[in-house]
Amino acid sequence: MGNCCCRREPSVYNEKSESPKDQSPSGRPTKDDRKLPSNPEEVEDLRRDSAANPLIAFTFGELKLITGNFRQDHLLGGGGFGSVYKGLIAKGLREGLQPLQVAVKVHDGDNSYQGHREWLAEVIFLGQLSHPNLVKLIGYCCEDEQRVLIYEYMPRGSVENVLFSRVLLPIPWSIRMKIAYGAAKGLAFLHEAEKPVIYRDFKTSNILLDQDYNAKLSDFGLAKDGPIGDKTHVSTRIMGTYGYAAPEYIMTGHLTPRSDVYSFGVVLLELLTGRKSLDKSRPAREQNLTDWAIPLLKEKKKLLNIVDPRLEGDYPIKGVHKAAMLAYHCLNRNPKARPLMRDIVDSLEPLQEHEDVQNEKPVLTVIHGVADGQLKGKDGSM
Repeated sequence: MGNCCCRREPSVYNEKSESPKDQSPSGRPTKDDRKLPSNPEEVEDLRRDSAANPLIAFTFGELKLITGNFRQDHLLGGGGFGSVYKGLIAKGLREGLQPLQVAVKVHDGDNSYQGHREWLAEVIFLGQLSHPNLVKLIGYCCEDEQRVLIYEYMPRGSVENVLFSRVLLPIPWSIRMKIAYGAAKGLAFLHEAEKPVIYRDFKTSNILLDQDYNAKLSDFGLAKDGPIGDKTHVSTRIMGTYGYAAPEYIMTGHLTPRSDVYSFGVVLLELLTGRKSLDKSRPAREQNLTDWAIPLLKEKKKLLNIVDPRLEGDYPIKGVHKAAMLAYHCLNRNPKARPLMRDIVDSLEPLQEHEDVQNEKPVLTVIHGVADGQLKGKDGSM
């Protein structure tokens, strides 16, 4: 599963109050939300009305066997939520379970109310949603103070780790567009569900990659039920990672599906430029990626200057222009002017190179015979 989530940064804004009694982990009102489930029977009772996917309630003892007693050399990553371990459900662990590689996310031991809610939100959402571009939740553990989630193992880790790695070779343009396309399909599915879901924490650390670079959304701890009927938005506390949050969410705490669209625009910009949404190591004017890049996205003469230089010009110029304009529209400060996720999926489909990338390795391409330091794209244009 890789380093599936970076540390959730505390909000830097004034948080609007959200009474725990008003909202359940999935955003639905409850009579007394303080009575969170404390064992598998109570979890399954809560899931009964909406559970579409069968989940396995593991014991903590079984998780010790699966992870080799949480050995440090099985540690995949960690953050504010706790740690993620690679594990193996071995033959014979439990009757009926097939051998399977998994990722085991152990929430930290503070047993905080917020942490418990986020854990439960993942169980609820991923227990009722199923899509090729959402990570599959295999099961959970709710035993004493232990709150653990068991997912399918994603061998290439997170987009954050792959895209910004200092040791891995750069991701080719075709794979970057494949990642954007898969992530967009995942968000579109959430927004168009019978009960729409706002993902709320879309960022490169929450997009995981399988062996074939198929993107899958993970970490539904901050997800919210979207507005239904005449409602235009939902209001909630401002949480998540600064640098990806939509302006209207930062200013008012109002969330709509198009708040996710803004976050998608930030990630698309990261794929385009190879830069992080926030990077304090860069000059002051370039530290905030959107502030620096948005004015350049519509200028064709300047656009190629912000494309990830590690690509060494190995990309289709027209494809870059289309991706840049899509990011530009996603990052519109007016939520209503942003495209729908379904339209974004349609825009990204023509940018796909329909080829088998299972064994494709990111490579550096050296461009020869290019005058005056210019870079030439795949289509031969300058």
